[in-house]
Amino acid sequence: MSAGHDTAPLDDAQRHALTNRSTWVSVIVNLLLTAAQVVAGLLAHSQSLIADGLHSLSDLVCDFLVLIANKLSKNPADEGHPYGHGRVETAASFALGAILATTGGGIMVVAAIKLQNVETLPPVAPLALWVALIALVTKEGLFRYMLHVGERLRSPMLIANAWHARSDAASSLVVAVGITGNLMGYLFADAVAAIVVGFMIVRMGVVFAWDALQELIDAGLSVEEVDSIRQTLIDTPGVENLHELRTRRMAHRALVDAHILVDPRISVSEGHSIAERARNRVLKSHPMVMDVLVHVDPEDDTQRDENTPPLPGREVLLKHLAPLIDGLPEPTRVVLHYIGGKVEAEVFLPHTFFTNGQALADAEKMVAHRLIDNPFFKTITLHCQVKTD
Repeated sequence: MSAGHDTAPLDDAQRHALTNRSTWVSVIVNLLLTAAQVVAGLLAHSQSLIADGLHSLSDLVCDFLVLIANKLSKNPADEGHPYGHGRVETAASFALGAILATTGGGIMVVAAIKLQNVETLPPVAPLALWVALIALVTKEGLFRYMLHVGERLRSPMLIANAWHARSDAASSLVVAVGITGNLMGYLFADAVAAIVVGFMIVRMGVVFAWDALQELIDAGLSVEEVDSIRQTLIDTPGVENLHELRTRRMAHRALVDAHILVDPRISVSEGHSIAERARNRVLKSHPMVMDVLVHVDPEDDTQRDENTPPLPGREVLLKHLAPLIDGLPEPTRVVLHYIGGKVEAEVFLPHTFFTNGQALADAEKMVAHRLIDNPFFKTITLHCQVKTD
């Protein structure tokens, strides 16, 4: 967002109210311009001014698309749309681009046909030039107003609609030049201006449709934005590394999936606590992020050999552990660490079992001898359960 814009946070109600207000301003302006340009174009025999009027008419259609999308996108998340309805804005942006491209293509075809018989075209009246200049000033002002609102709200849909208004201003400039040329005796100038206007409309429509399509197919954030989020996650205390980070846009917001590495021997609850702190740091530091899904990993599982069979679950491992600790009392607790394709087990025994350090040493030596060539366990560490009463 460019410097100088009001960056005060807005709630959803304020966002939608500001979107509606700016769009209704555009509706009124485009309605008046469409009527003025088409009527003046017919009276003054200016094909380019009529084309510009049709461009304003397409703006009007797009404004109503924005109003409809704004109403639908504010609906809260539901069972069928667990991430909300923000993509309605994206679909509206795609439709807006398609309308632009179709309108521009039609204008170019009609103007090209007219150029085949330039000598039969009637001269353009000066009225057309005055209307084109008024339209130019009006559309430039509308563009600046709508762009300010769109950037404040970080809404791709509103920004697209604003640049649509700027394309109108540029097309009105071309129309003014073409009409001037026609008034100077170059009869083809008005039709050529109409073709240029049509091309500008097509180009802008393709750009908007392409950007919306990228979002619909889950294109990620920019490299700079991803790197910033990555650094925020890595700087979280307890996060040792980050080996997978995925992002995708949803209208003016973004969704993030991250795989963080933590100490493999900490508890599940501590790992969850680290993940929550990492998530909250991203949400606080990056306002465009709507939600973050943080997956906790004890090691970089992207480096795992896919041909290596997965280790069995706890129930199976405890059955394999039983003969390894046979002769020892029933464990009060067993903690399993899945690390490096093997299992490290921590076995907690009743405190009454160890009468002295030698008893513990003998038990560890016995277990270590049984552990040789075990397919699952890498180490088994014995602990004396501390009495807490």
